[in-house]
Amino acid sequence: MNAPTMKTHDFYYDLPQELIAQTPLEPRDSSRLMTLDRRTGEVGHRRFSDIVDLLCPGDCLILNDSRVLPARIYGVKDGTGAHVEFLLLENKGDDTWEALAKPGKRARVGSTFTFGDGLLRCQVIDVLEDGNRLLHFQYDGIFFHLLDQLGQMPLPPYIKEKLENQERYQTVYSHKAGSAAAPTAGLHFTPELLEKLQAKGVKLGFVTLHVGLGTFRPVSAEHIIDHRMHAEHYHLPQKTADLLNATREHGGRVIAVGTTSCRTLESVAQKQGIAHGQPGFQESEGWTDIFIYPGYEFRVLDGLITNFHLPESTLIMLVSALADRERVLHAYRVAVKEQYRFFSFGDAMLIV
Repeated sequence: MNAPTMKTHDFYYDLPQELIAQTPLEPRDSSRLMTLDRRTGEVGHRRFSDIVDLLCPGDCLILNDSRVLPARIYGVKDGTGAHVEFLLLENKGDDTWEALAKPGKRARVGSTFTFGDGLLRCQVIDVLEDGNRLLHFQYDGIFFHLLDQLGQMPLPPYIKEKLENQERYQTVYSHKAGSAAAPTAGLHFTPELLEKLQAKGVKLGFVTLHVGLGTFRPVSAEHIIDHRMHAEHYHLPQKTADLLNATREHGGRVIAVGTTSCRTLESVAQKQGIAHGQPGFQESEGWTDIFIYPGYEFRVLDGLITNFHLPESTLIMLVSALADRERVLHAYRVAVKEQYRFFSFGDAMLIV
């Protein structure tokens, strides 16, 4: 089956609702880890803490250090007192943000809203083609401090339980605020586990890709090649570029932690014309709407640590590009049979 004929339904699998994880496990690295050999399709079962035994000295892990904004805020409409929920998606600069509004009919152009008894105010200055709003904010102090005070974590809609500790929807190495959703493959790492990996000789490199909700937008097109990805901002610093070059020169493997790290690396390699297994990386920053699906030839990745993804999503398509669609769907069927936990707070998979 080639990419032009692949349909969205080709990436469907049956998932019982009770396997969708509602709360994170403690400690973080106690989750289960499925291993998948992308050449043979062989499946294995471990704990995430075993990742130290599965990686080699000289390997390089690339992690996304983006931090989730507490971007769900609740406003009161001036004049009517009506309540509206906003989800901030992207900082456009000059205190202007693109946001989702619910209910949208209460957030027309010119409407003004107050948050936290006046700590924060905004006006709707535009309604975009897709229905998103442009909001211009007014406030005293530092915007992100106010957001920490007033906002709530934008958990995915399939998580119904309240999150008691908001830091559990952040990776332990997150420090650059800007994401609308967590790069969830990294949620399994603890500081101690990262130290063990480094002590073994595994190198850690960081990129930043601010995750937009477009990454999780359902694929509505019948044929996957008709789907269009939402652009997201990334940065690959020179320090990480140097690490990638050194890893290549010494024959180590590059393993991305999460699909966001993967998309950043592959975007940079495309932009800079780097072939698989070759050095030559330089610092890069920009926007990417790369869509990776079966037939894609990877330029950077030798392996991927990732969670279990929604049926018919762009994320399961990316994983299927790396490890073959049939092998991935077989692994998912095994995961269902073995009662793995799925999605953001679920278990993980190592594909090498």
